[in-house]
Amino acid sequence: MSKQIKILVADDDPQILEGLVDYLEFHEILVDCARTGEQALNLCHSNRYDVLVLDVMMPRMDGRSLCQALRQEGSATPVLFLTALDTLEDKILGFEAGADDYLVKPFAMAELLYRIRALSQRVSRQQVRRLSVGSLELHLDSQQASREGQELPLTPQMFQLLHYLVAQSPRVISRTELEQALWGEEPPESDALRSLLYQLRQKLDKPFAHPMLQTRRGQGVCLLEPEPQS
Repeated sequence: MSKQIKILVADDDPQILEGLVDYLEFHEILVDCARTGEQALNLCHSNRYDVLVLDVMMPRMDGRSLCQALRQEGSATPVLFLTALDTLEDKILGFEAGADDYLVKPFAMAELLYRIRALSQRVSRQQVRRLSVGSLELHLDSQQASREGQELPLTPQMFQLLHYLVAQSPRVISRTELEQALWGEEPPESDALRSLLYQLRQKLDKPFAHPMLQTRRGQGVCLLEPEPQS
């Protein structure tokens, strides 16, 4: 029995989303939905998908920006763009952003299904599923992290936070950006980020001689490789 395909579909048009979900689920595809690029990015941080189906023209974070962000984070999940933009230049921009396939609206549902199934079989890019900063390594498939060969006992949310910090290293990331990456448009009211950063430091830095998680007062936090000792 073949593995069931799980995908994320991101489109700001609720009618298009509803039609896609109904058709794909009828053909036994598991579907998660997002209405914005930010929501899709948050779902990608929390879940593993076989294929991402992204509308290009979403407000604020569009499909191309979302795809670029995911590729910069080390995501190798195949991306299929859905769009009404059908010029060669538009397609080139899509592929340069990291897309694997491109389907112009309007399209036949059967063709979309075929392309999703074909993309789900690709393994060449999916083999690149590891991120590292110095001796810190993140294995994205198993959701495990290690430093200097020692496994770090992280909760799923701690791993999600560390994943984002590693993907953006050595850039300083603001509190607002981190909250959006973790909780999207609905961050918790309590000081959850401060608590989560404290917990991560206990696992990532406390057992080792030199810290990697650095605070920049008034700016945010960043993850840096420890400088070699003379």
